Amino acid sequence: MERTLALNAQIVNEGSVSEGDVLIVGDRIEKIGKDLSRERADRIVDAKGSCLLPGVIDDQVHFREPGLTHKADIHSESRAAAAGGVTSYMEMPNTKPPTITQEALEQKYGIASRNSMVNYSFFMGVSNDNLEEVLKTNPTNVCGIKVFMGSSTGNMLVDDEKTLERLFREAPAIIAAHCEDETTIRNNTQHYREKYGDKVPVSFHPMIRSAEACYLSSKMAVELARKHNARLHVLHISTAKETGLFTNDVPLAEKKITAEACIHHLWFSAEDYETKGSLIKWNPAVKTAADRDAVFQALLDGRIDVAATDHAPHLPEEKKKPYFECPSGGPLVQHSLVAMLEFFHDHKMSLEKIVEKMCHNPATLFRVRERGFIREGYFADLVLVDLNSPWTVQKDNILYKCGWSPFEGTRFRSRVTHTFVNGRLAYENGVFDESVRGARLLFDR
Repeated sequence: MERTLALNAQIVNEGSVSEGDVLIVGDRIEKIGKDLSRERADRIVDAKGSCLLPGVIDDQVHFREPGLTHKADIHSESRAAAAGGVTSYMEMPNTKPPTITQEALEQKYGIASRNSMVNYSFFMGVSNDNLEEVLKTNPTNVCGIKVFMGSSTGNMLVDDEKTLERLFREAPAIIAAHCEDETTIRNNTQHYREKYGDKVPVSFHPMIRSAEACYLSSKMAVELARKHNARLHVLHISTAKETGLFTNDVPLAEKKITAEACIHHLWFSAEDYETKGSLIKWNPAVKTAADRDAVFQALLDGRIDVAATDHAPHLPEEKKKPYFECPSGGPLVQHSLVAMLEFFHDHKMSLEKIVEKMCHNPATLFRVRERGFIREGYFADLVLVDLNSPWTVQKDNILYKCGWSPFEGTRFRSRVTHTFVNGRLAYENGVFDESVRGARLLFDR
């Protein structure tokens, strides 16, 4: 088995930063110590001056395969993920066909086993009439069950009350919910159509997919989870009001109801529509600066547990279409870690907290087996970051298949230099080992 030795790193892990060495043997972390330089190694990486982090686990991505591979595919986006320090992802079911049968689910795992450069899991999707299929889901090798309690890309809205009641009562795995109230959105849409016709400015997106629409749906999901004692994870919280639905009064491992914040809701605000336009059109919408700041505070204080991306690529020409024809979503996995590290540079969030929200907590929340921490015996999913290596996002360094980023023109102060996936160096200073393939995530449930 190949032996790799990382020396003199600043190891950021489990609430502390300390200088040390890490020995990787095969796909596992063999030793962590302060003087391992005499250990036999096939490869030595001098990490002096760099931070060594656990690989990022992104609990919400859309890699568009099968059926939408003109926008993205599992290989292209997992490659971009590796360059961004994301070593594991959980992918959503609104592909073509949608992932609403066990057969379709396993087909995606087959594609990933051949093509994904990082580790992977796929959510089973819920429709109004596929609960029997959903209930067959194996919680030990599938990350969870995704329900759209508000329509988004892919037309997978679940609005049947009996379906929702049974789902929350009988779900065999964690329920991950997209929460926006459809009736509120339809009423808001009608109002703005009457006022502007088909030429609604994108700046009205947060008024159409409003804070009230988000709150009503999130509140309903939380109430259903409490009623049935279900394990619920509410995705992409975007409003101040929603943060009041969640608590920080018990350890994460004991929480039944958890929440996620996404990079774009932590970074952008409604003011940015003027310059970014539809490039920051997401569902749920980017809302006010006050909403952004409240979501950030809830992430800091533990009411929101995870920071992720909702990586959702579309072609540039699609994003240039008029408001009602322009799809929502944007690509983020290559830039999520360096974007979060900007909060460290700005003294808004510690390195330890960033690692907690992007690495430790997704592993704890989903009970990912032996990943998400730098521990002896765990899989060697590791990332080296140079905190003092500025670079600017430009077309020629964007790796997404769609070829654009909402961060284009942004100067980041940190750079991912090395990404290890199961002990193998998948990415090093702009160079990929294209032979590396990730593994299917397993869960201790």
